[in-house]
Amino acid sequence: MKYAKNILETIGNTPMVKINKLVESLPCLVLAKYETFNPGNSVKDRMALQMIEDAEADGRLKPGGTIIEGTSGNTGMGLALAAIVKGYKCIFVMADKQSKEKVDIMRAHGAEVVVCPTAVEPDDPRSYYSVSKRLAAETPNAWYVNQYDNPSNAKAHYLSTGPEIWKQTEGKITHFVVGVGTGGTISGVGKYLKEQNPNVKIWGIDTYGSVFKKYHETGIFDENEIYPYVTEGIGEDILPKNVDFDIIDGFTKVTDKNAAIYTQRLAKEEGMFLGNSAGAAIKGLLQLKEHFTKDDVVVVLFHDHGSRYVGKMFNDDWMREMGYVE
Repeated sequence: MKYAKNILETIGNTPMVKINKLVESLPCLVLAKYETFNPGNSVKDRMALQMIEDAEADGRLKPGGTIIEGTSGNTGMGLALAAIVKGYKCIFVMADKQSKEKVDIMRAHGAEVVVCPTAVEPDDPRSYYSVSKRLAAETPNAWYVNQYDNPSNAKAHYLSTGPEIWKQTEGKITHFVVGVGTGGTISGVGKYLKEQNPNVKIWGIDTYGSVFKKYHETGIFDENEIYPYVTEGIGEDILPKNVDFDIIDGFTKVTDKNAAIYTQRLAKEEGMFLGNSAGAAIKGLLQLKEHFTKDDVVVVLFHDHGSRYVGKMFNDDWMREMGYVE
Protein backbone atom coordinates (compact mmCIF):
# COMPACT_ATOMS: atom_id res chain seq x y z
CA MET A 1 0.00 0.00 0.00
CA LYS A 2 1.21 3.48 -0.84
CA TYR A 3 0.39 6.25 1.62
CA ALA A 4 1.96 9.14 3.51
CA LYS A 5 2.57 8.45 7.21
CA ASN A 6 1.29 11.95 8.03
CA ILE A 7 0.34 15.14 6.21
CA LEU A 8 3.92 16.49 6.28
CA GLU A 9 5.09 13.73 3.92
CA THR A 10 2.90 15.23 1.17
CA ILE A 11 4.96 18.46 1.06
CA GLY A 12 6.84 19.06 -2.21
CA ASN A 13 6.88 17.43 -5.65
CA THR A 14 4.32 19.95 -6.88
CA PRO A 15 3.33 19.98 -10.58
CA MET A 16 4.64 22.17 -13.38
CA VAL A 17 1.81 23.64 -15.50
CA LYS A 18 1.98 25.46 -18.85
CA ILE A 19 0.42 28.93 -18.92
CA ASN A 20 -1.45 29.57 -22.16
CA LYS A 21 -3.81 32.52 -22.78
CA LEU A 22 -2.26 35.14 -20.49
CA VAL A 23 1.19 34.78 -22.08
CA GLU A 24 0.21 34.68 -25.77
CA SER A 25 2.20 37.91 -26.31
CA LEU A 26 5.44 36.24 -25.17
CA PRO A 27 7.68 34.27 -27.57
CA CYS A 28 8.76 31.65 -24.99
CA LEU A 29 7.37 28.64 -23.16
CA VAL A 30 6.03 29.74 -19.74
CA LEU A 31 5.61 27.12 -17.01
CA ALA A 32 4.17 27.62 -13.53
CA LYS A 33 5.64 25.82 -10.51
CA TYR A 34 2.26 25.30 -8.86
CA GLU A 35 2.90 25.38 -5.10
CA THR A 36 -0.76 25.34 -3.97
CA PHE A 37 -0.60 21.54 -4.23
CA ASN A 38 1.28 21.51 -0.92
CA PRO A 39 -1.01 20.48 1.99
CA GLY A 40 -1.11 24.00 3.44
CA ASN A 41 -1.79 25.35 -0.08
CA SER A 42 1.44 27.32 -0.30
CA VAL A 43 5.18 27.19 -1.00
CA LYS A 44 5.80 28.08 2.64
CA ASP A 45 5.08 24.53 3.82
CA ARG A 46 8.56 23.59 2.57
CA MET A 47 10.51 26.10 4.62
CA ALA A 48 8.23 25.86 7.66
CA LEU A 49 9.03 22.16 8.02
CA GLN A 50 12.75 22.73 7.34
CA MET A 51 12.98 25.51 9.95
CA ILE A 52 11.23 23.35 12.57
CA GLU A 53 13.36 20.26 11.87
CA ASP A 54 16.59 22.28 12.01
CA ALA A 55 15.51 23.94 15.28
CA GLU A 56 14.65 20.54 16.77
CA ALA A 57 18.01 19.15 15.69
CA ASP A 58 20.08 21.85 17.42
CA GLY A 59 17.86 22.22 20.50
CA ARG A 60 16.31 25.64 19.85
CA LEU A 61 12.85 24.02 19.74
CA LYS A 62 12.22 21.71 22.68
CA PRO A 63 9.41 19.17 23.27
CA GLY A 64 6.10 20.84 24.15
CA GLY A 65 7.47 24.23 23.07
CA THR A 66 5.60 27.20 21.63
CA ILE A 67 6.40 28.36 18.09
CA ILE A 68 6.15 32.15 17.66
CA GLU A 69 6.36 33.95 14.35
CA GLY A 70 5.35 37.10 12.51
CA THR A 71 3.69 36.00 9.26
CA SER A 72 1.57 37.28 6.39
CA GLY A 73 -0.29 33.97 6.71
CA ASN A 74 1.26 31.22 4.65
CA THR A 75 4.32 30.54 6.81
CA GLY A 76 1.98 30.41 9.80
CA MET A 77 -0.15 27.82 8.03
CA GLY A 78 2.90 25.65 7.25
CA LEU A 79 4.19 25.97 10.82
CA ALA A 80 0.73 25.14 12.20
CA LEU A 81 0.54 21.89 10.19
CA ALA A 82 3.96 20.78 11.41
CA ALA A 83 3.11 21.81 14.98
CA ILE A 84 -0.06 19.70 14.98
CA VAL A 85 1.84 16.59 13.84
CA LYS A 86 4.80 17.21 16.15
CA GLY A 87 2.93 18.44 19.24
CA TYR A 88 3.80 22.15 19.57
CA LYS A 89 1.71 25.22 20.35
CA CYS A 90 1.70 28.22 17.97
CA ILE A 91 1.31 31.98 18.39
CA PHE A 92 1.30 33.95 15.12
CA VAL A 93 1.51 37.72 14.75
CA MET A 94 0.00 39.31 11.63
CA ALA A 95 -0.40 42.79 10.17
CA ASP A 96 -3.99 44.05 9.85
CA LYS A 97 -3.71 44.38 6.04
CA GLN A 98 -3.72 40.59 5.64
CA SER A 99 -6.96 38.95 4.56
CA LYS A 100 -9.47 37.80 7.19
CA GLU A 101 -9.38 34.35 5.59
CA LYS A 102 -5.72 33.92 6.57
CA VAL A 103 -6.46 34.73 10.22
CA ASP A 104 -9.46 32.36 10.24
CA ILE A 105 -7.50 29.52 8.58
CA MET A 106 -4.71 29.70 11.17
CA ARG A 107 -7.18 29.78 14.06
CA ALA A 108 -8.92 26.76 12.48
CA HIS A 109 -5.61 24.92 12.88
CA GLY A 110 -5.43 25.69 16.59
CA ALA A 111 -3.05 28.63 16.45
CA GLU A 112 -3.39 31.78 18.54
CA VAL A 113 -3.32 34.84 16.25
CA VAL A 114 -2.36 38.40 17.31
CA VAL A 115 -3.16 41.19 14.83
CA CYS A 116 -1.02 44.37 14.69
CA PRO A 117 -1.22 47.63 12.70
CA THR A 118 0.40 47.68 9.24
CA ALA A 119 1.16 51.39 8.97
CA VAL A 120 3.93 51.61 11.58
CA GLU A 121 7.74 51.51 11.33
CA PRO A 122 9.38 48.05 11.61
CA ASP A 123 11.02 49.04 14.94
CA ASP A 124 7.77 50.47 16.37
CA PRO A 125 6.77 48.38 19.44
CA ARG A 126 3.34 47.80 17.79
CA SER A 127 4.79 46.37 14.53
CA TYR A 128 4.40 42.68 13.88
CA TYR A 129 8.19 42.27 13.93
CA SER A 130 8.41 43.85 17.40
CA VAL A 131 5.37 42.11 18.88
CA SER A 132 6.54 38.66 17.78
CA LYS A 133 9.99 39.24 19.31
CA ARG A 134 8.43 40.48 22.56
CA LEU A 135 6.07 37.49 22.81
CA ALA A 136 8.98 35.10 22.21
CA ALA A 137 10.91 36.72 25.06
CA GLU A 138 7.90 36.60 27.44
CA THR A 139 6.64 33.07 26.66
CA PRO A 140 8.24 30.12 28.52
CA ASN A 141 9.84 27.42 26.30
CA ALA A 142 9.25 29.52 23.17
CA TRP A 143 11.10 29.50 19.86
CA TYR A 144 11.02 32.62 17.66
CA VAL A 145 11.22 31.40 14.07
CA ASN A 146 12.31 34.66 12.32
CA GLN A 147 11.75 33.43 8.74
CA TYR A 148 13.36 36.63 7.38
CA ASP A 149 16.83 35.87 8.72
CA ASN A 150 16.58 32.11 9.36
CA PRO A 151 18.96 30.33 6.92
CA SER A 152 16.76 27.20 6.94
CA ASN A 153 14.26 29.19 4.84
CA ALA A 154 16.49 29.46 1.76
CA LYS A 155 17.99 26.02 2.53
CA ALA A 156 14.55 24.36 2.06
CA HIS A 157 14.29 25.72 -1.48
CA TYR A 158 17.91 24.85 -2.30
CA LEU A 159 17.24 21.25 -1.22
CA SER A 160 13.74 20.76 -2.70
CA THR A 161 12.17 23.44 -4.92
CA GLY A 162 15.28 24.14 -7.01
CA PRO A 163 16.08 20.47 -7.78
CA GLU A 164 12.41 19.80 -8.64
CA ILE A 165 12.34 22.68 -11.15
CA TRP A 166 15.63 21.55 -12.72
CA LYS A 167 14.38 17.97 -13.06
CA GLN A 168 10.91 18.91 -14.34
CA THR A 169 12.37 21.16 -17.08
CA GLU A 170 15.10 18.57 -17.85
CA GLY A 171 17.65 21.34 -17.24
CA LYS A 172 16.18 23.48 -20.02
CA ILE A 173 15.06 26.35 -17.74
CA THR A 174 16.50 29.73 -18.84
CA HIS A 175 14.66 32.14 -16.50
CA PHE A 176 13.14 31.86 -13.02
CA VAL A 177 10.62 34.53 -12.00
CA VAL A 178 9.18 34.82 -8.47
CA GLY A 179 7.76 37.34 -5.99
CA VAL A 180 10.21 38.29 -3.23
CA GLY A 181 9.21 38.70 0.42
CA THR A 182 11.49 36.95 2.92
CA GLY A 183 13.80 36.05 0.02
CA GLY A 184 14.02 32.36 0.86
CA THR A 185 12.45 31.07 -2.36
CA ILE A 186 14.34 33.26 -4.84
CA SER A 187 17.68 32.80 -3.04
CA GLY A 188 17.45 29.05 -2.45
CA VAL A 189 16.07 28.19 -5.91
CA GLY A 190 18.35 30.73 -7.59
CA LYS A 191 21.48 29.36 -5.90
CA TYR A 192 20.66 25.79 -6.96
CA LEU A 193 19.79 26.71 -10.56
CA LYS A 194 22.90 28.87 -11.06
CA GLU A 195 25.08 26.04 -9.74
CA GLN A 196 23.61 23.79 -12.47
CA ASN A 197 23.80 26.49 -15.17
CA PRO A 198 25.29 29.95 -14.41
CA ASN A 199 23.38 31.39 -17.42
CA VAL A 200 19.94 30.91 -15.83
CA LYS A 201 18.48 34.37 -15.14
CA ILE A 202 16.79 34.99 -11.78
CA TRP A 203 14.14 37.74 -11.70
CA GLY A 204 12.39 39.07 -8.60
CA ILE A 205 8.91 40.59 -8.54
CA ASP A 206 8.66 43.58 -6.21
CA THR A 207 5.84 45.98 -5.35
CA TYR A 208 5.59 49.76 -5.05
CA GLY A 209 6.17 50.68 -1.39
CA SER A 210 9.01 48.15 -1.05
CA VAL A 211 12.78 48.73 -0.99
CA PHE A 212 14.10 45.74 -2.96
CA LYS A 213 14.37 47.01 -6.54
CA LYS A 214 16.15 50.28 -5.73
CA TYR A 215 18.46 48.60 -3.21
CA HIS A 216 19.45 45.94 -5.77
CA GLU A 217 20.20 48.55 -8.43
CA THR A 218 21.90 51.24 -6.32
CA GLY A 219 22.89 49.68 -2.97
CA ILE A 220 20.86 52.45 -1.29
CA PHE A 221 18.23 51.59 1.33
CA ASP A 222 15.83 54.45 0.57
CA GLU A 223 13.24 55.05 3.29
CA ASN A 224 11.37 57.36 0.89
CA GLU A 225 10.50 54.23 -1.12
CA ILE A 226 8.54 52.81 1.83
CA TYR A 227 4.80 53.32 2.11
CA PRO A 228 1.82 51.02 2.81
CA TYR A 229 0.69 48.84 -0.10
CA VAL A 230 -2.13 46.37 -0.68
CA THR A 231 -0.33 43.45 -2.37
CA GLU A 232 0.19 40.61 0.12
CA GLY A 233 3.22 38.40 0.68
CA ILE A 234 5.83 40.24 -1.42
CA GLY A 235 7.97 43.34 -0.91
CA GLU A 236 9.52 44.50 2.38
CA ASP A 237 10.37 47.62 4.38
CA ILE A 238 13.46 45.80 5.73
CA LEU A 239 16.33 43.84 4.15
CA PRO A 240 15.94 40.19 5.25
CA LYS A 241 19.17 38.20 5.48
CA ASN A 242 17.54 35.55 3.27
CA VAL A 243 17.56 37.87 0.23
CA ASP A 244 20.81 37.09 -1.60
CA PHE A 245 21.03 40.09 -3.93
CA ASP A 246 24.10 38.62 -5.68
CA ILE A 247 22.02 35.73 -7.06
CA ILE A 248 19.23 37.99 -8.39
CA ASP A 249 19.69 39.40 -11.91
CA GLY A 250 17.00 42.06 -11.60
CA PHE A 251 13.66 43.18 -10.19
CA THR A 252 10.50 44.54 -11.77
CA LYS A 253 7.81 46.33 -9.76
CA VAL A 254 4.09 45.67 -10.17
CA THR A 255 1.30 48.00 -8.98
CA ASP A 256 -1.34 46.90 -6.47
CA LYS A 257 -4.03 47.40 -9.13
CA ASN A 258 -2.29 45.22 -11.73
CA ALA A 259 -1.55 42.51 -9.16
CA ALA A 260 -5.24 42.38 -8.21
CA ILE A 261 -6.52 42.42 -11.82
CA TYR A 262 -4.13 39.68 -12.94
CA THR A 263 -5.02 37.55 -9.91
CA GLN A 264 -8.61 37.58 -11.21
CA ARG A 265 -7.46 36.97 -14.80
CA LEU A 266 -5.46 33.87 -13.81
CA ALA A 267 -8.67 32.36 -12.42
CA LYS A 268 -10.94 33.42 -15.29
CA GLU A 269 -8.60 32.76 -18.22
CA GLU A 270 -6.34 29.92 -17.04
CA GLY A 271 -8.49 28.21 -14.39
CA MET A 272 -5.74 28.96 -11.88
CA PHE A 273 -7.30 30.03 -8.56
CA LEU A 274 -4.30 31.64 -6.92
CA GLY A 275 -3.22 34.26 -4.43
CA ASN A 276 -2.44 37.93 -4.86
CA SER A 277 1.31 37.42 -5.38
CA ALA A 278 0.58 35.18 -8.41
CA GLY A 279 -1.18 38.11 -10.10
CA ALA A 280 1.88 40.25 -9.39
CA ALA A 281 4.18 37.52 -10.72
CA ILE A 282 2.35 37.03 -14.03
CA LYS A 283 2.12 40.79 -14.64
CA GLY A 284 5.82 41.16 -13.79
CA LEU A 285 6.62 38.36 -16.23
CA LEU A 286 4.76 40.23 -19.00
CA GLN A 287 6.71 43.41 -18.14
CA LEU A 288 9.95 41.47 -18.76
CA LYS A 289 8.90 40.53 -22.31
CA GLU A 290 11.99 41.98 -24.04
CA HIS A 291 14.24 39.62 -22.06
CA PHE A 292 12.75 36.45 -23.60
CA THR A 293 13.34 34.67 -26.95
CA LYS A 294 11.49 31.81 -28.66
CA ASP A 295 13.95 29.22 -27.32
CA ASP A 296 13.56 30.22 -23.66
CA VAL A 297 11.88 28.16 -20.95
CA VAL A 298 10.60 30.54 -18.27
CA VAL A 299 9.42 29.18 -14.91
CA VAL A 300 7.26 31.38 -12.68
CA LEU A 301 6.49 30.20 -9.15
CA PHE A 302 2.97 30.64 -7.77
CA HIS A 303 3.03 30.88 -3.98
CA ASP A 304 -0.45 30.36 -2.61
CA HIS A 305 -4.15 29.67 -3.13
CA GLY A 306 -7.06 31.94 -4.06
CA SER A 307 -9.16 30.74 -1.11
CA ARG A 308 -7.18 33.14 1.10
CA TYR A 309 -8.38 36.16 -0.91
CA VAL A 310 -12.09 35.58 -1.62
CA GLY A 311 -13.03 38.66 0.41
CA LYS A 312 -10.53 40.84 -1.44
CA MET A 313 -9.17 40.25 -4.98
CA PHE A 314 -12.05 37.88 -5.83
CA ASN A 315 -14.72 40.21 -4.45
CA ASP A 316 -15.97 42.68 -7.09
CA ASP A 317 -17.32 45.08 -4.44
CA TRP A 318 -13.85 45.25 -2.85
CA MET A 319 -12.23 45.68 -6.28
CA ARG A 320 -14.58 48.60 -7.02
CA GLU A 321 -13.98 50.19 -3.59
CA MET A 322 -10.24 50.07 -4.28
CA GLY A 323 -10.75 51.69 -7.69
CA TYR A 324 -9.28 48.66 -9.51
CA VAL A 325 -12.36 48.05 -11.68
CA GLU A 326 -15.07 50.36 -13.03
